[in-house]
Amino acid sequence: MDKNSITGLVLIGIIFFGFTIYTSRQQKEIAKEQARLDSISLVESARSEQLIREQQALAAADSARQASRAENVRKQMLGETLFAATQGEETFYTLENDKIKVVLSSKGGIVYGVELKDYKTYDGKPLQLFKPRSAYFDVELFTNQSINTSQFFFRNDDGQQQVTVAEGKEGSIALRLYADSLSYVEYLYTLKSGEYMLDFQINFVGMDGIVSPAQRDFSISWGNISPQQERGYSYENQYTTVAYNQPGSSDVEELSMSTGTKEETINTKLRWVAFKQQFFSSILLAENNFDNGEVKYETMPEYSGDIKKFSAALRVPYSPETTSYDFHFYFGPNSYVTLKKYDDHFQKLIPLGWGIFGWINRFIVIPTFNFLGNYISNYGWIILILTIFIKLLIFPFTYKSYLSMAKMRLLKPELDAINQKFPNRDDAMKKQQAMMELYRRAGVSPMGGCLPLLFQFPVLIAMFRFFPASIELRGEHFLWAQDLSSYDSILDLPFSIPFYGSHVSLFALLMGASLFVASKINFAQNGASSSQMPGMTFMTLYLMPVMMILWFNNYASGLSYYYFLSNLITIVQSFVFRRCVNDEKLHQQMKENAKKPRKKSKWQARYEEMLRQQQELAKQQQKQQRKR
Repeated sequence: MDKNSITGLVLIGIIFFGFTIYTSRQQKEIAKEQARLDSISLVESARSEQLIREQQALAAADSARQASRAENVRKQMLGETLFAATQGEETFYTLENDKIKVVLSSKGGIVYGVELKDYKTYDGKPLQLFKPRSAYFDVELFTNQSINTSQFFFRNDDGQQQVTVAEGKEGSIALRLYADSLSYVEYLYTLKSGEYMLDFQINFVGMDGIVSPAQRDFSISWGNISPQQERGYSYENQYTTVAYNQPGSSDVEELSMSTGTKEETINTKLRWVAFKQQFFSSILLAENNFDNGEVKYETMPEYSGDIKKFSAALRVPYSPETTSYDFHFYFGPNSYVTLKKYDDHFQKLIPLGWGIFGWINRFIVIPTFNFLGNYISNYGWIILILTIFIKLLIFPFTYKSYLSMAKMRLLKPELDAINQKFPNRDDAMKKQQAMMELYRRAGVSPMGGCLPLLFQFPVLIAMFRFFPASIELRGEHFLWAQDLSSYDSILDLPFSIPFYGSHVSLFALLMGASLFVASKINFAQNGASSSQMPGMTFMTLYLMPVMMILWFNNYASGLSYYYFLSNLITIVQSFVFRRCVNDEKLHQQMKENAKKPRKKSKWQARYEEMLRQQQELAKQQQKQQRKR
């Protein structure tokens, strides 16, 4: 290595070593400056946090001062005793008999929850009539300000937290809201053994000098949320609504049932208001009536576990001279016998139908059902016996109908001959007259086949209203049906079919099949009519059974079972009538009747007179057309 190379390497080393020393000093300076800046930042951050804490402390102190001022103002307005009642710990009291268990809350003195001991939900859980945390009850009074009892804690001076009513006895719990040491509002709850009725009394003790002398009434706000108790949401929702009764009237008004929100203002006096579910009701009755009120419900979403949110705002007349106001709560089943004994038209909550349909249910179906229920425990057999009983009642008309259809069938050749004799539309009047003359001579009434239908139709509609509303069927098992008041399912589908549902009801299928067979037999026996109306034949024979299967798939299985039995008995009757009635003898009897002089019935005379008038009118119209 020559001299120049050595010199170059030495210079490079000196430069590298010098640069290292320089950068090291620079990094120390930078670190020192960064440390200085970080120190300044920490100090500023600490000052900022301190400032925030000071501002928060000032705000809290100001808020506390404002709250203290508001509290002092409210204490001065309410008084120390009433103000003390705004604070406390919620305490629960239990009042129960052999039928219901009522839970009362010290917060507002309200009915917090009700359990019906004889009933369970569809999945076997204890039946709570409404959700505890959803229940509210409030009385609004005026002193020197508005007082809402729901905002105060009531006291129980007796110290009894649980009262169990023995047989033949009654028990009470009194909850008091003190305005001062001698003045209070008392909620007195009294329950008798064997009763679903909870007597409720509002007593104003020494309150005449506290309640504003200008007050002429006080308002009661009442509400709760009804949980889903039954198997099918849509079916239960259909029968859940708010109902009310007006004094002096036996009718019960209801908010129309829907899946949305409904409300109504009632400007007349009210006797009672009911939050009605499919099989259970909560009713508030005023002994001396409410002045007026507003009622409302909101439908809860499906799968929420609830059906409807109820609310009612009611006005009660008030006078300082009256110190006690009597009310009653009914918490119980929609049982016709149970509701009727209270003699306040509660039984009208059960949708048994109007007019003749309601009469059939009240005076025939329910008494028969209750009588059989005393001896037979299985309601499937009771429905079978009830169906046979109803069929026996209308048997004479059914038999007469079969004879009438058999005669019409035997007259078919002669009716065909008349149709051939008068093929033109212009001869329609003559054809009708010839047919009526044939019917008269043969002793046949064209309307005879309709008599059983006229008698059966009200019964069918009455059954349609009775079964879904009959609490006796609730939870009753029969064959594969787990609950005769709800749908039966032999197959649960993983999807939902529009207008059908997500399950397969075997009773609905059997009902549809039996309806098809019964209609088929009916058309076979009444061939003359069925051959003339192919469109009606298709609807009755094919379309109607399919529609009934779609419709009844989600209805009460007890109803489908009843219709199936009714159709089955009709089919058996048809075969028995066919074997017992000899067509040849019947035809011979008709021929002999035709030879006898027969007086026209009033209906035939009126019908022929109507045909004659129509024929005269047609002739006059033809003459006028010819003149033109």
